[in-house]
Amino acid sequence: MEEKIRARLEELRGYLQNDGGDLEIIEINGKNVKLKLVGSCGCCPHATVTLKDGIERDLREQIDPGIVVTRATE
Repeated sequence: MEEKIRARLEELRGYLQNDGGDLEIIEINGKNVKLKLVGSCGCCPHATVTLKDGIERDLREQIDPGIVVTRATE
């Protein structure tokens, strides 16, 4: 499952990069995915919406409905 998640995240990165941002995979532990948003996405007030309503929703639809995405804090 980790390979599928990584591959899908790589596809989704393009959308973030188009807006001047990006993501870093901090950890994938089973269905728990911890990401860090960087660039313009890292300081965007909509970052949580991007993670939950965007990335998490997509991963759940495309791979497994039990996937949970959290934001890494520094």
